[in-house]
Parts: sequence; C-alpha cells; structure tokens
Amino acid sequence: MLDELRQRVCRANLDLVAAGLVTLTWGNVSGIDRESGRVVIKPSGVDYEKLTPENMAVVDLDGAIVAGDLRPSSDTPTHLELYRSWPDVGGIVHTHSLSATAFAQACRPIPPLGTTHADAFFGEVPLTRPLSRDQVRQDYEINTGKVIVERFAELDVGAVPAVLVANHGPFTWGQSPAAAVKMAVILEQVARMALQTLQIRSETPPLAQHILAKHYTRKHGPDAYYGQK
Repeated sequence: MLDELRQRVCRANLDLVAAGLVTLTWGNVSGIDRESGRVVIKPSGVDYEKLTPENMAVVDLDGAIVAGDLRPSSDTPTHLELYRSWPDVGGIVHTHSLSATAFAQACRPIPPLGTTHADAFFGEVPLTRPLSRDQVRQDYEINTGKVIVERFAELDVGAVPAVLVANHGPFTWGQSPAAAVKMAVILEQVARMALQTLQIRSETPPLAQHILAKHYTRKHGPDAYYGQK
C-alpha cells in the first residue's frame, strides 16, 4: 500500500508541473493512507525532474519521518493539521499558482461570478485571516493549518475543497492526491476567469444563488446527472 501511495503522490506532483501550476519548487502534493496513518509528501526543495516514488518522504501524523532519506516539505505540518482535522480528505495540494495566489496576496476571496465556478465550488473560495505575530514566530506551518481549519468551522470541506491563505497562496484537497490536483487546476482557472472578469467590470455581482445551486448540484450530490453513470 505504501509503495502504491508513493507512486501516486509522485505522479500527482509531476502533474502539477504538467498543468503549469508550479514554478521551480514552489508547490507540493501529499497523500495519506488512513489505515496506517502514513503520509507521503514531496521532499523539501527537490527539483521536480528529480522526483521518483523512492525519494518521496513518508511521515506519520505527528510528523515523525518513518521512511525516506530526504526531509519532507516544509509545508508538511500544514498538511498534517488538515489530515488530523478532516478524516475524509485523502490528498492535499499547495501551490503558488499565479491567479489564485494573486487573490490570496490581495487578501480577497474568489467570488462565484459564473457557472464555471459553481460547477466546482458551492460558494466563494474563502480566505483565511492573517496569522498573528506569535503564530508566525512559533509553529508557523502548524498554525497555517489551524487558521485554515478555523476558517472552515462553519463551511463544508467537501463542497468548497479549496482555500486561500492570506498573503500566501492556495491549498486544495480531495479524496486522493489526483483529486486534489484536479481541484488545484480548476481553482487556478476559476481565479484567472475572476481576475479578467473584474478587470472588465470591477463591480460584477456574484452569480445568483439559484443558478449557483443548480450548477453545483447537477455535478455533485445524490441528484447529480452530469456525465455518465
């Protein structure tokens, strides 16, 4: 199982490159085996062209390295905080993709302006609050996870599988590493559309709730009818 997860996480990291969502080493994908509590994640600072399933880092849910010779991503504590808090999540992605990160740096959530957004996210893509001075000074990466979890206290993690960390960048998640990558691709495209829409018309209103609900539920939930059975 662990060897298979290493392969899937390695492939998912390479898929970020293929999708144009990472520059240099600015991004990472992780996946979890819930049965063993093992998390596989990209090693810190390693060029993507050098990634192999064998050099993926493996940690437990407390962050202890249990396999691999390379240090895990510096964002590992953030990933682990989300896995500990959200038992249905099986894969997590963090990037600094251009358009989504622009919204994060502007400290603005991504509004649902059209049906493309509604097909994937049931509402705006939320923004976390900024971290305090103390949260940055001590346990910065863990606290990044904590403010994400805090932001979702009254939100559905499954209905909006993405967040913008204020002044930082986006995180997405899904039931698998591949699903989390897919959400990262969708998020960047939605963010790009929103940016261009707001450039054309800065006062563009959000999509009407009844249209948003229609587009989301035709793809998700018990009454979904998009695609094949």
